[in-house]
Amino acid sequence: MSSDPWGRVDETGTVYVRTAEGEQVVGSWAAGSPEEALAYFERKYEGLVVEIGLLEKRVQTTDLSAKDAQTAIGHIREQVDAHHAVGDLDALRTRLDKLVKTVESRREERKAQRAKQSDEARKAKEDLVAEAEQLAASDQWRVAGERLRALVDTWKGLPRLDRKSDDELWHRFSHARSAFSKRRKAHFAQLDAQREDARRIKEQLVAEAEALSGSTDWGPTAARYRDLMADWKAAGRAQREHEDELWNRFRGAQDVFFAARSSVFAERDAEQGENLKLKEGLAEEAEKLLPVGDLKSARAAFRSINERWEAIGHVPRDARPKVEGRMHAVERAIQEAEEAEWRRTNPEARARAEGLTGQLQAAVDKLHGQIEQARAQGNTARAEKLERELEGRQALLDQALKGLHEFGG
Repeated sequence: MSSDPWGRVDETGTVYVRTAEGEQVVGSWAAGSPEEALAYFERKYEGLVVEIGLLEKRVQTTDLSAKDAQTAIGHIREQVDAHHAVGDLDALRTRLDKLVKTVESRREERKAQRAKQSDEARKAKEDLVAEAEQLAASDQWRVAGERLRALVDTWKGLPRLDRKSDDELWHRFSHARSAFSKRRKAHFAQLDAQREDARRIKEQLVAEAEALSGSTDWGPTAARYRDLMADWKAAGRAQREHEDELWNRFRGAQDVFFAARSSVFAERDAEQGENLKLKEGLAEEAEKLLPVGDLKSARAAFRSINERWEAIGHVPRDARPKVEGRMHAVERAIQEAEEAEWRRTNPEARARAEGLTGQLQAAVDKLHGQIEQARAQGNTARAEKLERELEGRQALLDQALKGLHEFGG
């Protein structure tokens, strides 16, 4: 008979293993010595030790599921309970029991972790839905569209919830995206219609602008181009492929007209500049007639100057008031000299002035006498009334005397 601390072989070749519950039959051995029998079953024990060690490592370091771990533990426990190995089987059972607790603990941890992840995923998806529903009302089409696409990518990266919750949140999320897409499609459809209207309007504006480009009716045509430009801006933008081509035609027509007008105006400005120099010379010549001495010669000289003035064309608009004002000043001075001469030499007017002066003088003298008489009679009120009347007649007399003096009298 052969034995070791954990097992023995009896005379019949039966192999036993020692456990806390007593010896258990491992098997029988007839092929060799008892030592070989013990060594064989001890190697089977070592195999179980290695298998348990590997399972312990897998449980600790991998994502082995609790179900698979329990299955593996059960398989090893069956081998241990079958007593087909020699060694400390009770120690193996203890390790297996401990491993069961570890698996259960890790299962609970994973369950809690999954619950936490589920709560986090639910919160994340609820946040995505809330943001999507807010973006659904946005008019920032490009930015909101890009953000919604990013939200979809984020959603795909999140864990699924329970089917009911996940489906409800996805329905809201999808509805928000659909609402935004519908609004954006309607907006751009309307925008396309507006741009098509703008294209038709601008084609009409271009046609008129091109028809006007050869006009020489400078003022009205320039005003019409300003109106066309206002209409162009009010029409809005056409489609991009049409806008630039229409604008180039519109601007080109304007450029043709305004270039021609600028050329004509440049020639006219040069001519008017020369005219201004000539009129300034005539104004200076006219001013030398002042003060008026010999009215007849001054009148003839001014007439000659004015004829030459009228023969000269236009001057620049901003210089016109000043140079014309100089001529008008000379003309008014000659007219005033003529009026003074007429008043001085007109016998009918002189006679009328003398007659009026005599009448006023007689009235003034009469009032003086009436005032003295009223005061002598003590009629103060009548005297004051006559004095007020005298003031008015005296003023008229003074004016008449001044006019008579202008006749040299």
